[in-house]
Amino acid sequence: MKKYLLSFAFALMSLTVFAQTDYEKVMTEKIARIETCKTAEDFQALANDFGRINAKETKEWLPAYYAAFACIQKGRVMMREGKVKDLDNVAAEAEKYLFGATSVLKGDNAETHLLRKMSYSLRLMVNPQQRYKTNGTMAEAELKAAEQLQPANPRVALIKAEDLYFTPKQFGGSKAKGIAMFKEALAKFEAYTPKSALDPNWGKAEAEYFISQPAK
Repeated sequence: MKKYLLSFAFALMSLTVFAQTDYEKVMTEKIARIETCKTAEDFQALANDFGRINAKETKEWLPAYYAAFACIQKGRVMMREGKVKDLDNVAAEAEKYLFGATSVLKGDNAETHLLRKMSYSLRLMVNPQQRYKTNGTMAEAELKAAEQLQPANPRVALIKAEDLYFTPKQFGGSKAKGIAMFKEALAKFEAYTPKSALDPNWGKAEAEYFISQPAK
């Protein structure tokens, strides 16, 4: 009897390991696609893929996190294309996934705070003058919270660099200040090791791109 029980236990363990390996394989493939997405439609399709994974892997926070990230990247593409009227809907979808991620985590971590910051920034762009004191203030608070939790996180410096780069001089920013902060972010990327192969590790290529641009 003990022999059969042991055999059953080993079989169950094998199935569990296989499932974990399958999850990691699918996630690795989808995360790699982040770098190849170019259009809003590409990012929406990727968000849907992560959403399907999230529906199956209810004890994992990363599928919901990456679904939110893909939504935000979709919004950023739309923002560059001047399609700002629909950014509230994009941000709402991202925030829905973030709620799912934080439910698993039982609270925010630095990475989810950063995505909330980015989501509020999308909402801000719908009407910057009217929303600065609401969405703008909320975005700043999320960035500060992320930095307090994980000051060495290179994405904290990356997002701060973006803000400086695109903020006019009369409001305290400039391309030169932004590039200096991008260099600081890159140095942090060089020293940073994610907790696992699936944990957030995006942003280094963006820092390298902006550093290569002229300061004026």
